[in-house]
Amino acid sequence: MLSSSIIKPYHREIIYIKVFHQAIDKNQDIIYHFIIIKFLNEVKRMSTALIIVDIQNDYFPNGKMELSNPVKAADNAGEILEWFRQNNEDNIFHVQHISNDEGIGFFLPNTEGVKINQAVLPIEQESIIIKHTPNSFFKTELESKLKDKGVTKLVIVGMMTHICIDATVRAAVELGFETTLIEDACATRDLSYQDKVVPAEQVHYAFVSALKSMYANVISTEDFLQQKANTIL
Repeated sequence: MLSSSIIKPYHREIIYIKVFHQAIDKNQDIIYHFIIIKFLNEVKRMSTALIIVDIQNDYFPNGKMELSNPVKAADNAGEILEWFRQNNEDNIFHVQHISNDEGIGFFLPNTEGVKINQAVLPIEQESIIIKHTPNSFFKTELESKLKDKGVTKLVIVGMMTHICIDATVRAAVELGFETTLIEDACATRDLSYQDKVVPAEQVHYAFVSALKSMYANVISTEDFLQQKANTIL
């Protein structure tokens, strides 16, 4: 048995420990609840991946296929990317479109326009998926890489809303992924039909609203980040 001379200097600490254990006994349900929430949030975090689709230089000013307000969309995508880098760095995928048809006129191999824009430049550990069609899953390794990591939920940002985003979101859902689309981190362009011009904003919202109706949870950058800030990590 330890002598009182040894115990005495630590008397206050011993009292603190006793009080702490008493608090645990009284509040163990709360503590267990907190641990469970933290565990579930960790599982949810690791099962979610960010997919950044085609944010490439040809879609920006002086590019061969300039979109409407691409800089703002890319900045928003950059904010989402930064959140993932801080909280879920292992599940970030950049999709880069490289055209295998010169007649398309943009995203041609070995050009400045095909490069991923500086707003979302990949860093070393982030995956780059090369595609040649609008659907980011078609004849790519994206699905297999996601499943290897146990990913079941996707957050998607990128360009263009009416083609590659639409195709990728629909494919993701059909493959079984629970999908969130950050709508203001996407961009598109004016379209024409017969003698009419359909403004980019209308194109964007038409496709986003269609995706929201059956395919994806559609949310803004601000709301996404606010939801994450309110989540216990």
